[in-house]
Amino acid sequence: MGTLQEPSALTARLQNTLMSYHSLDETEWRVAKKSKDVTVWRKSSEEFRGYLYKSQGMVDDNPNRIVDYIRPGPYRLDWDSLMTAMDIIETLDQGCCVMRYTTAGQLWNIIAPREFIDFSYTTDYQDGLLSCGISVEHEEQHQSYVRGFNHPCGWFCVPTPDSTTTPAQSLLTGYIQTDLRGMIPQSAVDTAMASTLINFYTDLRRALKKA
Repeated sequence: MGTLQEPSALTARLQNTLMSYHSLDETEWRVAKKSKDVTVWRKSSEEFRGYLYKSQGMVDDNPNRIVDYIRPGPYRLDWDSLMTAMDIIETLDQGCCVMRYTTAGQLWNIIAPREFIDFSYTTDYQDGLLSCGISVEHEEQHQSYVRGFNHPCGWFCVPTPDSTTTPAQSLLTGYIQTDLRGMIPQSAVDTAMASTLINFYTDLRRALKKA
């Protein structure tokens, strides 16, 4: 799926794939980790020999502002504790871009820093937004990083029925399936992915509250 020859076709396939994940029955998911206010599930991925993760939790703010903090742009690098660098290397159609970003080592560097080149796309969804992405082949790999690959992933953000209250509140649901590549024990990958998603919500909420 990861090709930039036809961005419009890629956005359509990517959006349809995320919608199919979002419509999966509850029985297809198994809880991977749970905190007080975030739940992470997983199921076998159809894209690679790993897992598709689903995360869900409430965030105090409106969808536009929340997604502004998630998608490529001026905010993400300031609050995401896993991300160490991010550059938008190509701007395509409205709402579409290609970005390069790097992540920190995890689990005492059992998982070394990674580099990703992702196509990112943001569009309307119901009364909120969908921001989704997929890795693409775009430029040479930096020798100091292992190049990871994100299979179709994304974030659905919609206002709650009582979002007219102050502060506004939104339901944020994410789907992530990352092939970290390299020689990593599967148990380490599973531990890192579930914990990373829990921390993502914690970091995001803190950043929105500070702003």
